[in-house]
Amino acid sequence: MPSRPNAAPPDADTRRAVRPVICYPTETLPQPDMALYLRARSGMKKIGESHVPPREGRAFFAKAGQVFRISCPEGAQVGDLNLFRAGDLQERFYSGKTRALHGTHLSVGDRMWSGFPYLRPMATVIADTLAWYGVDAFGGRVHDVIGTRCDPYTHHLLSGGDHYHHCCHSNLTRALVGQGVKADVAEGLVHDVLNVFMCTGFTADTGQYFMKASPVRQGDYIDFFAELDLMGVLSACPGGDCGAEHSSDAARCHPLRVEVFQPDPAVLAAWQSPAANGYDRSHGL
Repeated sequence: MPSRPNAAPPDADTRRAVRPVICYPTETLPQPDMALYLRARSGMKKIGESHVPPREGRAFFAKAGQVFRISCPEGAQVGDLNLFRAGDLQERFYSGKTRALHGTHLSVGDRMWSGFPYLRPMATVIADTLAWYGVDAFGGRVHDVIGTRCDPYTHHLLSGGDHYHHCCHSNLTRALVGQGVKADVAEGLVHDVLNVFMCTGFTADTGQYFMKASPVRQGDYIDFFAELDLMGVLSACPGGDCGAEHSSDAARCHPLRVEVFQPDPAVLAAWQSPAANGYDRSHGL
């Protein structure tokens, strides 16, 4: 038996030098008609507005073909976003598959995909005032689909604290309860999020998930085209801009704003909501 079973083999450098292969090439992925969406955006009219107070969650609705905008009306603030198909909460955002298709952070032209068995676009990013940020020297980017959401369970695990109820998981749960969903059902429906405006990445040495102060400024926004009739649930994270901590009452927090816009119906006359995934669900049975 070798005396050092974990020693690097002689060809270690060769093995490390093997080129990666993209798991899900997107050349055949149906592409959004961005020219159409931008025409729709140029003539849209505001029809609704919701406010999410600091350290709280709120629900909002956008019909298929409408545009919803999340913005920072007062100052730097991160938001945790869940999406559901209105009328069927079982169809909800699938952050893992969205990450596999588009990468760790979303930008203009990327889509938020629903889970199995639907696997179709729920919303498409069509404008982003933080698109300029790109990638910083630490590998940080904005609008991630890698963080799960701050929650009281991890808070308890790491600190023993049992009485903090304004983590995003709890905020989203209360927002669903506010829409008439029973509390025990609501928590099970809350899912991994799009961290709107959050600046995150992975450390180069340990591979740990990191956050840093968001570059978002007062007035910045991100626009989404609703591909389906949607109910969104948004939490104004208790970490504020997440530059120091989250799950805390110490961070300076601001509200978030959600505006809903109606494009000119004539522009979208030929547009249709995407159908559910065509797989027959037989699974070889």
